Amino acid sequence: MDTMNVALPEAMKDFVLSRVEHGGYSSVSEYVRDLIRADQKQQALAVLDSEIMKGLHSGEPTPMTREDWAAIREEVRRRHAQRKSR
Repeated sequence: MDTMNVALPEAMKDFVLSRVEHGGYSSVSEYVRDLIRADQKQQALAVLDSEIMKGLHSGEPTPMTREDWAAIREEVRRRHAQRKSR
């Protein structure tokens, strides 16, 4: 695992140390990793929300047919095969 140094003002450093001490974290690194994971999750949710909104604004809905589902399954299989072959 790589190391990264971060410069913080004294007030932020004190806050982080307090969160580690009282927040159930074993180290500053664990606290920072938790913050980064939360940010990654928030980013993924924002992307998902954007995709949902695109879908909602993409026009009138149409019923899914058996052919549509078959095409989706085939595309998933194709992508899975591509990943396996890498």
